[in-house]
Amino acid sequence: MPIESLSAASPPRAALRRAAEELETAFLAEMLVAAGVGAPRDGPFGGGAGETQFASFLVREQARAMVAAGGIGLAETIFEALKEKDHDG
Repeated sequence: MPIESLSAASPPRAALRRAAEELETAFLAEMLVAAGVGAPRDGPFGGGAGETQFASFLVREQARAMVAAGGIGLAETIFEALKEKDHDG
């Protein structure tokens, strides 16, 4: 996750939403790995020597695309919880 400085131009709510989306992305990436996405394949359609090196990038981008398309709703739940916590303290 890239670390960005917060400024007056970057509202705190936007930073909370980005953090929530990154957390959902990480969660979905782990679920995709557990489901076997990005696992090395044998045969003529295997990815060769570089497949295992770049599989994590593919899985991460697939998870990021899922979150951008609405994901599973985890980011919204996390965002609401972070927003309440931020409001409390």
